[in-house]
Amino acid sequence: MRITDYQLYEVPPRWQLLKLETRDGRVGWGEPYTKWHYEGTAPSATPAAVDQMMEKYVLGADPAPIEDRWQAMYRSSFYRGGPIHMSAIAGIDQALWDLKGKEFGAPVYELLGGPARERVRAYQHVRAHRDDVEDPAAAAARAAEREVAAGFRALKLVPTGGLEPIDTPASVEAAADIVGAVREAVGPDVDVAVDFHGRASKAMARQLAAALEPHDPMFVEEPVTPDHDHALPRIAESTRLPIATGERLYTRSDFRPLLEADAVDVVQPDVSNAGGITETKKIADMAETYDVSVAPHCPMGPVCTAASLQVDAAVPNALVQEQILHSTDGAFRYVDNPGIFDVREGFIDVPEGPGLGVEIDEATVAEFDGRDLSFSRPLGRRADGSVGER
Repeated sequence: MRITDYQLYEVPPRWQLLKLETRDGRVGWGEPYTKWHYEGTAPSATPAAVDQMMEKYVLGADPAPIEDRWQAMYRSSFYRGGPIHMSAIAGIDQALWDLKGKEFGAPVYELLGGPARERVRAYQHVRAHRDDVEDPAAAAARAAEREVAAGFRALKLVPTGGLEPIDTPASVEAAADIVGAVREAVGPDVDVAVDFHGRASKAMARQLAAALEPHDPMFVEEPVTPDHDHALPRIAESTRLPIATGERLYTRSDFRPLLEADAVDVVQPDVSNAGGITETKKIADMAETYDVSVAPHCPMGPVCTAASLQVDAAVPNALVQEQILHSTDGAFRYVDNPGIFDVREGFIDVPEGPGLGVEIDEATVAEFDGRDLSFSRPLGRRADGSVGER
């Protein structure tokens, strides 16, 4: 079996779907991360990296030795790692695993040692910090109630906008009010995770965590940016809340200092950002030795979500899975078997189909390929006009 062709589709909202084809007619799908965000007609950075990896190391090659292919793509570059390189590897790696599973007629998790669970807990995002409503806390509470009624038993929200390095007590109180209102609305049997999105300085992260402790968040995500991960041990020591991070880390080497410093309780590698299934599984295994859970980051499309579920199924320390499919218009139009993502009692059943378990509707993918994918990420500015995190 040899890889004879590939096609990288770019479809709304901002997803890339990679198809690998073999000489005997098999097809494997992967999903690289879109880097960087589109601005008008400016292209994403990822496709060029995918082309280079495919042309040199995958096209014409046997897809079976996935580890060897992964090592070649990773180690061949003197300048390695980072979001673009690892995202390109990730999409290819997922597609190779999809092919391997289909060759053996088994889900990928069976090839990784078999399932560690029968179903995977999933969470839904709740829009929280808003300028377009009079009472953001009440609006967030109502949204949380709707998601619980839809079957979710875990939620995540971002309770702040941009923050000053040392912000006012009112900004802390506003965040606590939002989280408190959601907690009161859904009760103690629903988990509510909180994402600071790296917007807080280390000083504000400690203040915010202290203010949120009475509401028992499942975890506090990215209390600071990865640039300031050195501050996580101090932040962790200042609160009883679990600390989570990792969506902007890309390799085992990136995660190692946090694990060795006992600075995190939950790691969040992205299977489309951190080298695919191969590297994400290794990150999860490494985290397990430190008694750290894994909650894969996945604000992405159906292939990334399916690949994440395969990792979740195979590792004992999976905590909860992010997904946005159930809140994204048109997300399921690219899938022939959307039922594999159904949420029941807060869980998604482990996929049973071969490979990644997701069946892509290529005709629809081709139909939407190349449509307007532009996205302008607003620049965060503070009250004095300086640039801040957003």
